[in-house]
Amino acid sequence: MWKELIKIWKSQSLLDQAWNESFDALEIDRKMFLEAVRILRESDDRELAAEIREMDRQVNKYERDVRRKVMTHCAVAGTADLPSALVLVSIIIDIERIGDYCKNIVDLARHHPDTLAAGPFEAELREIEAELKERFSRTIEVLRSHDVEGARELMATYRSEVGETCDRIVHGIVGGENGEFSAADAAALALYARYLKRITAHLKNVASSVVNPFPRIGFKEKRPTGG
Repeated sequence: MWKELIKIWKSQSLLDQAWNESFDALEIDRKMFLEAVRILRESDDRELAAEIREMDRQVNKYERDVRRKVMTHCAVAGTADLPSALVLVSIIIDIERIGDYCKNIVDLARHHPDTLAAGPFEAELREIEAELKERFSRTIEVLRSHDVEGARELMATYRSEVGETCDRIVHGIVGGENGEFSAADAAALALYARYLKRITAHLKNVASSVVNPFPRIGFKEKRPTGG
């Protein structure tokens, strides 16, 4: 009996570790994003790209560790914590994808000859960057504290505060609304806006795990209708 209790206790510890590693991975994503944006838009310091790649490898390692620990926990403890375990496995995928997009931004900086300027879209792009920096911090906060209302706000404002603006920038470039961009600048700016939109979408998915059950993670909240 005691041996079985020890197994269950260790399993609970594994699930706690998996949650903590998810928080750590999301914090690494945040640091990667800040550095990636700085390299592309401000410093053109490509030597830091290797450090960001190492951070991405660390996030990938966390993803594998989280999956392994969740699987071990469920094998020992049974299905009691299955909903929480499934949520954790789902959001670590989003966290890993955020790291990939941050790495893509660094790759963009490496191939683009200078720091990226957005011309007539500069003000809008800086607003998106500032909003995303804030969303990283708020997403980590709502996940740690299980702040349902904070998560709902992040979900509700994703499209209006980031998604629509990113789309407008891309459509403006593709539609040739401004002819001052070189082909390289136009391509880089359109890709960058798309990367920002995807990062925000994955952050929204993470936040949605606080509000939604596992089957609806990444989707709008389905509230009960009055009867």
